[in-house]
This record gives sequence, C-alpha cells and structure tokens, in this order.
Amino acid sequence: MKIGFICTGNSARSQMAEGYAKHFAKLYKKQVEIYSAGSSPAECIHPLAVKVMQEEGIDISSQHPKSIESIPYWELDIVITLCGDAAETCPYLPGTRSEHWGLPDPAKAQGSEEERLEFFRRVRDEIKLKVENLIKELKDEEYQDNKRI
Repeated sequence: MKIGFICTGNSARSQMAEGYAKHFAKLYKKQVEIYSAGSSPAECIHPLAVKVMQEEGIDISSQHPKSIESIPYWELDIVITLCGDAAETCPYLPGTRSEHWGLPDPAKAQGSEEERLEFFRRVRDEIKLKVENLIKELKDEEYQDNKRI
C-alpha cells in the first residue's frame, strides 16, 4: 500500500500529512509506504510546519520538499491532494483512490509569529484528524497486489 500527499510547494500541508501518516501507520501497525510531493516544490520545509509538528512530538525536520517525479507516483494506491492547484495539475491515475482535502495554505498566513503559528496549528489539527481517519480505515479494507479490491 502506497499513499501520496500532494500539494503545490510540498513545504507545509503535505509534509505535515506525511509526518502524521508515518506516525499513525506505526501506531496502528499498518504496512504502508508514505510519500509527499509538490507540483512545484519549495526549497525547504516551512520552519513553522516543523515547529507545530514538534509540538505534537513528530519530527519532520529531516524531510524535504520533493517533486512528483521523485516519488513512485504511478505506483500510488491512494493520492490525497491538499490544495486546489495540485488537484488540478496532478496526473490522473486510473484505478487509484483519489481524495481532495482543500485546506488553506498556512505558508501564506499573515500577522505576528504567534498569529501565524495559530493558523499553522489549526491546519495541522485538521490534517491530523483526516490522516488518522484515513490510516485507521485501512484496517477494514482488503488489498490485493497493492490495489484495492
């Protein structure tokens, strides 16, 4: 089972989703490979994404933005897009489960550092709920040859 979280810059939302998915896969003992990528990757992960994930005890500081071409995109069983741009620009994968989680981009948050941190935390918490539900539901589905049956 291979899951990919895709957004434009791969600097915040998809990186947080990757971190949570790896955490919950381990917690719920799921045999999955987790990837994140961007249609136009940034140079680095947003430092506030790293900070708010550290608050949750999840270290994403060693992750880095990647292009769709640098992950096994054509082998993914589940593709989750986290922004409208990615939903529109990602190649269609027949037979693949696709979902779109339209979440605001915390990297574009304005205001003081504390206001920006609060915005990151709100997006992080929404990602956490969605990713945990995604990983938990895998226990009730059966897969054969890495494709859902």
